[in-house]
Amino acid sequence: MDVRLNDVLKMKKPHPCGADTFLCLRVGMDFRLRCTGCGHEIMIPRSRAEKNIKRIIRGGEEINPHKQ
Repeated sequence: MDVRLNDVLKMKKPHPCGADTFLCLRVGMDFRLRCTGCGHEIMIPRSRAEKNIKRIIRGGEEINPHKQ
């Protein structure tokens, strides 16, 4: 899956604050994500993040990562 820095990731499940989009701050074996609603930062394993990504928003353009 092609996830890059500063991509906005729309996830299947929302954060407890209610927002379902996260800004990608670090890519590698782990992803560091910042919630766009409350600003909370989390680190999750790549496998778990890729499983929960619904859409990738890059430069105002939505990409469906599962259709590639």
